[in-house]
Amino acid sequence: MHDPELPVDRLLDLSGKAAVVTGAHGGIGAGIARRLAEAGAAVAVHYRGGRDAAAALVATITAKGGKAIAIRAELTDLVSVRAAFAKVAESLGPIDILVNNAARQTHSTIAGMEAGEWRDMLASNLDGVFHTTRVVTDAMVARGAGGAIVNIASIEGLQPALTHGHYATTKAGLIMFTRATALEFGRHGIRANAVSPGVIHAEGIEENWPEGVRRWLAAAPLGRMGDDYDVADAVLFLASPASRFVTGANLVIDGGVTATPSF
Repeated sequence: MHDPELPVDRLLDLSGKAAVVTGAHGGIGAGIARRLAEAGAAVAVHYRGGRDAAAALVATITAKGGKAIAIRAELTDLVSVRAAFAKVAESLGPIDILVNNAARQTHSTIAGMEAGEWRDMLASNLDGVFHTTRVVTDAMVARGAGGAIVNIASIEGLQPALTHGHYATTKAGLIMFTRATALEFGRHGIRANAVSPGVIHAEGIEENWPEGVRRWLAAAPLGRMGDDYDVADAVLFLASPASRFVTGANLVIDGGVTATPSF
């Protein structure tokens, strides 16, 4: 049962909760893991190829008094996901929060794309989310205590960019998968929402993509790129009691770019 009179100082409190953040060894995922830990959650930092970075993040969280572990899993392999999530439950307790952040992004035109690249993108960005969602909802339903799932989509799921056709397709699919998950599991107290970031600052982006950065800054009403914590704070809201009546939503975090006229 939800508490309609939850004190304001507990709205973002995740104490006693266990969370899994996929692709959390760096970038947006690391920011999300840090923020959930700051809110009191015990966090499983998932990685596939960034073991050292994941271990460093765990060390940072624990040094600040938080609880975290690093887990490796190949998300496109259901058996690997089941084994990793079983380790989380054993170490941190039942999983209350799942953040599907891990994703793949490459550049290719549709005309020049090989079939393998198309399949790899769908496997990484959709199959992996299906597997993690399947495993965590099985456990949440059996436990009967509800839970929260937050999927990191993209504004490209709403508006494609050139050479990103395959990526944009997966993010559009992820937004719909989020809504389908909300519809199916709401009766079990499980909420599912998406966050769609725009351009998020990363080291070297100004040097590697100067024209894109200029176009973004000219189009964004707030006049800046986002940062990891802009996304992490949205995830915290959607994972917390503050959003207890929110499910099936897609929260756009883009500084207003999608509100800017395109003509």
